[in-house]
Amino acid sequence: MGMRTRLVNATVVLRDRVVHGGSVVIEDGCIAAVCDDSGGGAVVDLHGDWLIPGLVDLHCDALEKEVEPRPGIRFPLPFAVANADKRNAAAGITTVYHALSFAQDELGIRDVSVAGDIVRAVHGFRPHGLVDNRTHLRYEITDPAGAPVIAALIEAGEVELVSFMDHSPGQGQYKTIEAYRDYLVKTYHRAPADAERMAREKIATRADAMPRVEVLARCARQRGVRLASHDDDDENKLRSMAALGVSVAEFPVTIAAAALARSVGIATVFGAPNVVRGGSQSGAVKAADAVMAGVADCLCADYAPAAMLAAVFRLPGVCGVSLPDAVAMASANPAQAVGLTDRGSIEVGCRADLVAVREIAGCPQATMTWCRGRVVHRADYDRPVG
Repeated sequence: MGMRTRLVNATVVLRDRVVHGGSVVIEDGCIAAVCDDSGGGAVVDLHGDWLIPGLVDLHCDALEKEVEPRPGIRFPLPFAVANADKRNAAAGITTVYHALSFAQDELGIRDVSVAGDIVRAVHGFRPHGLVDNRTHLRYEITDPAGAPVIAALIEAGEVELVSFMDHSPGQGQYKTIEAYRDYLVKTYHRAPADAERMAREKIATRADAMPRVEVLARCARQRGVRLASHDDDDENKLRSMAALGVSVAEFPVTIAAAALARSVGIATVFGAPNVVRGGSQSGAVKAADAVMAGVADCLCADYAPAAMLAAVFRLPGVCGVSLPDAVAMASANPAQAVGLTDRGSIEVGCRADLVAVREIAGCPQATMTWCRGRVVHRADYDRPVG
């Protein structure tokens, strides 16, 4: 008999209901029983805290900020990856796909060689991680230099998810050259003339992008790597992505685009910060509107891991969805979208990836996080300090 732990006196959020005064038994890293706490083992009293599945985050680029917190100021990669790992455990995220952009010589560490080094650093750290750290390689399809590097990383087994991005002006997130130029000037402090040059170069290289995309997609499929699209905005693009084997649509820019994605069998992902803030930073569709329209499948952290829990517990009040459905958007649904069948729900046989949650000063916080049955985060709120 392996190690056995009984979590009792919990408000357990199952896939179809909430059980007050419920329990979950953990044994050998898996869930051994639900709402049946008979038998021996250590007992952990959760004092009524919600107990939800560990969150599955398909897109979080916060690691880039851990590496480069200010323009030109970089931390060593082992330090940055370990710090991101701790932040995710504290946020209740037990499976994270670190989103890393490949766009040669473009924006800070969003550079082909630097991004490749970060990918290898993440995989080097995986055996030591508190949570399951995976890589999501974001390929800017207008960049010829990135494709062979990503293909090599796929062949080396360093990649779990690849997304295809097209940030060239005139479609997707940036409808005009001016919109893209102004974004670069404001966010990355580029000179207006330099930003406009970059915009026009993207437009020029967009025409020959599809052959590169097709080669990468084929390479990914052969190695069992999942595929995603980004900022989808029309039917032709979505159908071409579906034909490539894409299973995830990140940040559809309109309700109609999200509906089209789902109609061709692609799961939609919206940003948790969008839910918490009440809108998109780029003026795209509100995530809450997509939820109410029934076209949102998943939430992701985007750039803020802590937003995941906050968004999950905000959705019922804002959109009228049930708490189990809101939780599923950050756990079961993203796990299913990328073929992770062993996690995302509180069910017998699943990995014991779990989060105890309590409202602290009006905000849900993770009081304990378990990854494969191991406690990886604990926060004793409301105890006197000082």
